[in-house]
Amino acid sequence: MNILLISQCDKRALTQTRRILDQFAERRGDRTWQTPITQDGLETLHRLLRQSARKNTAVACHWVRGIDHTELLWVVGDRRRFNSQGAVPTNTTTRNLLRVEDENDWHSAEDIHLLAALASLLHDLGKASAAFQARMAGKLTERNRYRHEWISLRLFQAFVGADDDAVWLARLAQPTPKDDAAWLDWRSGRLERDGLDAGVSPPFQALAHAPLAQAVAWLIMTHHRLPVLPAYKEGEQQRLGQKSEHFSATSLKAPLLKIDAGWNEIVISPSTPANKNREVGPYWEFPHGLPVTTPHWRVQAKRLAERLQRRLTHPDRGVGFAWLQQPYVMHLSRLALMLADHHYSSITATGRDSGRVEVPPGYPLLANLRKERDRSVGNQTLDEHLLGVARDSRLITHALPRFAADLPTLRDHKPLRQRSSDPRYRWQDRAAELAASKRCQAAEHGAFIVNMASTGCGKTLGNARVMHALADPERGFRCAFALGLRTLTLQTGRAFRELLQLRDDQIAIHVGGSASRALFEHYETLAEGQGSASVQALLDEDSDVDFSGDSGPADLNPLLARALHDPKINALLLAPLLVCTIDHLTPATESQRGGRQIAPMLRLLSGDLVLDEPDDFDVADLPALTRLVHWAGLLGSRVLLSSATLPPALVQGLFMAYRAGRIEFQRHRGKQPGAATAPEIACLWLDEEQQTAVACASAAAFESAHTAFARERHARLTRAEARRCHELVPLRLGGLSPEQIPLEFARLVLQQALMLHGRHHSADPQQPDRRVSFGLVRMANIDPLVQVALALYQQGAPDGVQIHLCVYHSQFPLLIRSAIEHRLDTTLLRHQPAAVFSLPDIRARLEAHPHAKDHLFIVLGSPVTEVGRDHDYDWAVVEPSSMRSLIQLAGRVRRHRPGPCTLPNIVVFDTNLRHFSQPGRAAFQRPGFEDDGAFKLQTHQLSALLRPEEREVIDARPRLLAAAPEVFAPTLRLVDLEHARLQAAMLPVEVKPVTLTPRQLRSGGAAALATMVPVNAASWWHEPAADALLTAMLPQHSPFRYDPVVHVDLCLRPNDDTGEVELTEVLDADRGRRLYQPLERSLHERISDDAVRGHGISPWFEQSYDQAISELAEARGLCLQACAERFATLSLPKSQQGWRSHPVLGFVRRR
Repeated sequence: MNILLISQCDKRALTQTRRILDQFAERRGDRTWQTPITQDGLETLHRLLRQSARKNTAVACHWVRGIDHTELLWVVGDRRRFNSQGAVPTNTTTRNLLRVEDENDWHSAEDIHLLAALASLLHDLGKASAAFQARMAGKLTERNRYRHEWISLRLFQAFVGADDDAVWLARLAQPTPKDDAAWLDWRSGRLERDGLDAGVSPPFQALAHAPLAQAVAWLIMTHHRLPVLPAYKEGEQQRLGQKSEHFSATSLKAPLLKIDAGWNEIVISPSTPANKNREVGPYWEFPHGLPVTTPHWRVQAKRLAERLQRRLTHPDRGVGFAWLQQPYVMHLSRLALMLADHHYSSITATGRDSGRVEVPPGYPLLANLRKERDRSVGNQTLDEHLLGVARDSRLITHALPRFAADLPTLRDHKPLRQRSSDPRYRWQDRAAELAASKRCQAAEHGAFIVNMASTGCGKTLGNARVMHALADPERGFRCAFALGLRTLTLQTGRAFRELLQLRDDQIAIHVGGSASRALFEHYETLAEGQGSASVQALLDEDSDVDFSGDSGPADLNPLLARALHDPKINALLLAPLLVCTIDHLTPATESQRGGRQIAPMLRLLSGDLVLDEPDDFDVADLPALTRLVHWAGLLGSRVLLSSATLPPALVQGLFMAYRAGRIEFQRHRGKQPGAATAPEIACLWLDEEQQTAVACASAAAFESAHTAFARERHARLTRAEARRCHELVPLRLGGLSPEQIPLEFARLVLQQALMLHGRHHSADPQQPDRRVSFGLVRMANIDPLVQVALALYQQGAPDGVQIHLCVYHSQFPLLIRSAIEHRLDTTLLRHQPAAVFSLPDIRARLEAHPHAKDHLFIVLGSPVTEVGRDHDYDWAVVEPSSMRSLIQLAGRVRRHRPGPCTLPNIVVFDTNLRHFSQPGRAAFQRPGFEDDGAFKLQTHQLSALLRPEEREVIDARPRLLAAAPEVFAPTLRLVDLEHARLQAAMLPVEVKPVTLTPRQLRSGGAAALATMVPVNAASWWHEPAADALLTAMLPQHSPFRYDPVVHVDLCLRPNDDTGEVELTEVLDADRGRRLYQPLERSLHERISDDAVRGHGISPWFEQSYDQAISELAEARGLCLQACAERFATLSLPKSQQGWRSHPVLGFVRRR
């Protein structure tokens, strides 16, 4: 290609860019270069310019595509020196011709600025206590009895006293000696000292007369963590943030008025009453006073107090204005305070260029420490720290309105604009055109989009095209694609990079961990060497990121300059397209500690959000999902839900959450500031056949439009070709002992597998009389799965049949599970059905058993087989858990091969094993929607639980629409149970008024009724803002990915002395180190190799652990021990009896 390069750099940046550009192109002028160049060369040039970019860098690259036609490829550095086409301005002026400030929609920017700045001056006053200073000197190492932010809150409360907002602001602006003494006046009761004084009042209750003071107090208290409801057990306060047994709907009523010190830290009682003053007293002693008397602090406080006094005279901010009822203002103020605090605390350099504020030397109080030659020394004095954080918070809040505009975007990206040449994907063109027609409405009122296109129709690319069409072409496209499964993140990100021809600086891929990425690259290299690159990595726990963008905008925006010092925040914010697991965004609402909220909040503030397969989440995770969608609406994002099986209650609940958030956004950013009118949200419904748009201002309007679209889609699926059909098979295991159940179940599985193989097999092209099939046996739980696998090996296969069995679940060491998935991905990606016979592994196994005429390759797997992998089986045998599970699993049968199904290719057992192991209890749970309470089925036989139309073809129809009220039976129908469970979890609970008798009122009947009101996902947005959004009670009550089962982290690690592999427990040590403690041999039983051998049956995947770790260590250039510590880890449910294991079976609890 032929490119033209224009440099608008100045100062030293011009010299630097000339040095780089002269190596790649010929000069055509002082600031112009031209050259033919390859794509690799262009990418190298772009990378070098990004790496050397500074504040005064500005280089535009144009592709010369023909006569009189150029196309802007990219700009490095200051984009404001070019327009959207890369043109340079003819002239510049400082005159305000455009009056841009008239278009600024940040109506509450002044509130955010002043609140954050004043709170910054006050946030760490508690560090002046004798206890904190002793900690700085290394003389106090015990756990905090009272955290410094709680003490800061009490000090501020003491200063405010009984004055209203106008009076205490006047005192702050012009303090008298009496005012200075008020901060520490405990003798008269102004300073309430927890642990020392009797009858201390909750601070927010004491400040109820001063709403602005309440808002500042909340910022002071929450600049590190949000308050949580204390949990007690036998009178002892439990770990902070642990679920409280006493949480109920009443807990959400005015919680701030109930907050005491126990909401901020575990309150440790004195060892004896006599020791109270000695142990607690230092937290309330201030031998050096407070920084509030220093001249520099007073100048800043006076300026802010006077501006807030003027703000209180604004008609909309008068007496009684509910500052805490403005979550948009409060949380952005908190964001600015947290970011300023994190950034300024991280500055350890000294000198004029360090970015630190100048204060007189010799101040005796320290705010923090820094490491210097392996010892801790004082870093910032408290007066400097308060002034520095206040300065940074002012810079950050001033930068907020232009923050999104200073971030990189995708502008006019051709692969997102070009029309599809494949008829299967033409619906994407229509969907993009519809979205473009709603661009203005979406910009003003928000957008909520539902994409229900079928599997294989290109939803992933379609989502990107729709969100790109919604974006302002002048500003460009920014969007985060959040996935629920770690295994899909890298796959989706790589697909975007290839299909959309994205550079490494245009997309960031957040995957599960660096070990997972290394394993992905290892197996990708092996696959390329074998002629196959069809590999997906196992994505697991730790955060890792694939991104190589520059941080050029950081020099242009003070907010970015302070946010981008962490490379992972850099990637999360800078990349126009972000592909990540949803775990990277949920901290926006889930994190009780403030630091982790910063990056996801900024991402939602600056781009849109796509949620992939949101219906795959467990019911327990839906509150967290709802909180994220509400936050997206509150911060101005547009949201797209993408799944072919979205149930109505989930969609409606998420829309209502988004609408509630958008109403709050409109109040502060809309055309009518302060108005709480409902926006007419641009709502779109999409699938491969139809695209519809309706403006929805109410939940009722949305429900009506969604139901109409779902009915039409239901009708289209009824007419569609049925590629999968199933039959129910009775499961009669009653009366059998626990030892006999796996044997009988294995016999039935083999019987059904042989029957399905006879119906759905392929002939080996090299030996046509040899029949081969690939099948899936899905089981609900891992423990019985391994028992059934052992039973299959014990029973063997009939003569003439060879079974190749692969056990697949989550309880394998990381490297073994990655190897299994590599093998399955290579084999089961069957766009060309005959290609599987040319795979060396499959061919070798067929030829190893020449006398067998029937070969069954069977995956015996847990629910991990249902979603997240592009596998294509010939048939399946299923132990049922839910209708959702059946629909997801059916999508793995004949996934890539069209054509009608004439004989059943899925066998579903009439019930599951839990029905026999726990008779009388809920059977379709863990996984499933049933419980032992209100959602318990009257029978566990699918022959009774499925309607006639659900017994033949498995598709998405049962999930799309709930049954009519007159036939809706959650205790009698499996799919109705799922709809009822989702309705109860997602939709607001309407409480009917109840008249209580005087006797009931006297006996506390009202309180009892209040505790009976259920708390669900809607409680987050349905409760008043100050009740739900200003504490962490709801994330504490319903945390994301909560698992009540205690797990233990283990590692298969070579012993230093013997060289034998031993099972070790991974323990956390100080300074981020890990300790590996060997477990007793009695806790780890190795299953013998003879147990995984049988007549006519052998492991499909078999690799010894020793061989796997040795090969990987050699490939990675690591010693065996280091390789094992990184790649041979696993997390198992804790077991007092220990575990059994085998390389082909994984780990299972020993009974």
